[in-house]
Amino acid sequence: MKLRLLAVGQKMPSWVEQGYKEYAKRLPSDCSLELVELASGHRGKSTSVAKVKQQEGEMLLKAIKPQEWVVALDVKGKPWSTEQLSEQLANWRMDGKDICLLIGGPDGMSDEVMARANQRWSLSNLTLPHPLVRIVMAEQVYRAWTILQNHPYHK
Repeated sequence: MKLRLLAVGQKMPSWVEQGYKEYAKRLPSDCSLELVELASGHRGKSTSVAKVKQQEGEMLLKAIKPQEWVVALDVKGKPWSTEQLSEQLANWRMDGKDICLLIGGPDGMSDEVMARANQRWSLSNLTLPHPLVRIVMAEQVYRAWTILQNHPYHK
């Protein structure tokens, strides 16, 4: 099973890149996590939020592979504990599908992207900065994997 994290936004601070890489490198090749950064939509004084979400949505939809199971990170999604995430990871692995995790831009994701998602997952009721979500996502995937392996990291 391959996991791809599609994230709107490029040129992250070094602490974000380091944090993400720290957890992604810990995962084994049969549960690898690949980060794909997509450009943010153009935000200008006269550009509407809807237009920006549409631009970013088109980029996300183009980047999703047809065979991938798509999980959109959405504040209105289902909250999973780490143990529930490990169950999801086990189920995804059993289904034999590659997983595509989506992080939208600051304004969220377009309706078209949300319609393409097979699942919606809420990391928190808190509003988290998008760069930090990448690190949290990588750490939680790693933690969920360690639970499945009976590794002491989760304890």
